[in-house]
Amino acid sequence: MEPQANSVRLKTMYEKMVLIRKFEERIIELVQEQGRIPGMQILANGQEAVAVGIIEALKAEDVIVSNHRSHGHLLAKGADPKHLMAEIMGKATGVNKGKSGTLHLAVPEVNALMTSTVVGAGPPLAAGAAFAQQYRNEPNITVVFFGDGAAAEGSVHEAMNLAALWKLPLLFVCENNCWAGAQSYAQHCSVGEIAQRGIAYGMPGEFVDGNDVKKVYALALSMAEYCREGKGPALIEAKTYRMRGHGENDHQHYVDKAELEYWAKKCPIRSLKEKMLKDGIVTENELQAIETKTLAIVAEAVAFGDASPFPLAKEALNDVWA
Repeated sequence: MEPQANSVRLKTMYEKMVLIRKFEERIIELVQEQGRIPGMQILANGQEAVAVGIIEALKAEDVIVSNHRSHGHLLAKGADPKHLMAEIMGKATGVNKGKSGTLHLAVPEVNALMTSTVVGAGPPLAAGAAFAQQYRNEPNITVVFFGDGAAAEGSVHEAMNLAALWKLPLLFVCENNCWAGAQSYAQHCSVGEIAQRGIAYGMPGEFVDGNDVKKVYALALSMAEYCREGKGPALIEAKTYRMRGHGENDHQHYVDKAELEYWAKKCPIRSLKEKMLKDGIVTENELQAIETKTLAIVAEAVAFGDASPFPLAKEALNDVWA
């Protein structure tokens, strides 16, 4: 793969970022409608460049493990928007037959192995997936996404230590979105950069502007290759920003409006669009066509979810193993 994203890849990444944004903006609208969509919706508005930049650097056979803020990761990995939306709606045609809802999604057909709303649960599970790859002598790697808040959990440190000891093909990706629930980064983290922790576990740790998809992609390529070569795990800290509350029931009263305005100007989608226009990679007509296409995909996904039935009560214990 090319060390820097070429024009074709940039347009592909832009389209994926727009899909994630429009998909979640539609969820925001659905939440406002009484009884329309169940459960707590936890979105990644503003963080699209991390999901797309990291996953674009992977191979189809590589595994990802996500967390409660997973829609972007799953769409970037190739999950079908229709079946993903149906699952979020709790419908039987969803990727998990309506049993996981939005917070515990798994799409094994695209190697999105699991997600967990338990903060810090992903890295130990990802270590298991990476061990399986190593044990089977597979050429693939596992990538686990977790937030800056989760980085303080003991489970994350244990997973990093084990992965380093066993030289597992595991790429840790910390999406530092500046907030852990309602706590700012300065309130919950003792170090300037979480990437600094890599050295304590004998793995490379690097910081990247998580709102610059080109930089995220380039770093992910090199870090993924490091893991793939059998050298052990690596850590990426992608600095971005959570533009919504922790969930859609959180109205961010604790956030300075000037801070939101500052980060809104650093929108990863707008930044990439302006860059591509300046460099002559796309035209305004092409950008409009991407938006039209994306809105149609999202509308189709919602219509599919609306038309799908809820799962039957008698099927509650189907697909459950002990």
